[in-house]
Amino acid sequence: MYDETINYYNNNAKEFADRTVNTDMGICQGRFTALLDKGACILDAGCGSGRDSKFFASQGFNVTAIDGSSEMCLVASGYTGLKVECIRFDEMEFNNRFDGIWACASLLHIGKNELPDILCRFNKALKPGGIMYASFKYGNKEEHRLGRFFSDYNMDEVKKIFLGGGLFELEECFETEDFRPEYKEKPWVNIIVRKK
Repeated sequence: MYDETINYYNNNAKEFADRTVNTDMGICQGRFTALLDKGACILDAGCGSGRDSKFFASQGFNVTAIDGSSEMCLVASGYTGLKVECIRFDEMEFNNRFDGIWACASLLHIGKNELPDILCRFNKALKPGGIMYASFKYGNKEEHRLGRFFSDYNMDEVKKIFLGGGLFELEECFETEDFRPEYKEKPWVNIIVRKK
């Protein structure tokens, strides 16, 4: 599962970045950053093109960017000017380091049975009271499509998995349409939680 998806991004890094780097994520970014202090430390987890890392850095936040694809890291580093570390989510060992974690369209590549363990790693990486944002394609399937593995969630399911372990409390959960014009009819589920 990991290998298939990482291989896809390694083989299509520039094309994927070109497709997504100009997507306007202002609505979601604004809801996330409104909960953070100026200069807060943010982990961009699965940073892809580096689009969001660049935005957060431009707003004065202290950004750490990671991605599981070495080629995606090179693209993101070139775009942002930041050092982007090649780290998979199941390899993360951050401890009490971040005020906020931004996982935009990245945790959707994790199997549903594996996500609770990954969320424990994210929780450990956050400082007490830290904020985490994540987004998923709307649905209920786990499947291989377009050369990658995807886990889709509806709002009830995503709240259950994020809140079920007692590690987080809910800030908000909301739907958005895809911000890319060619995918307008495919909604996303967004969740923002706070570390207990």
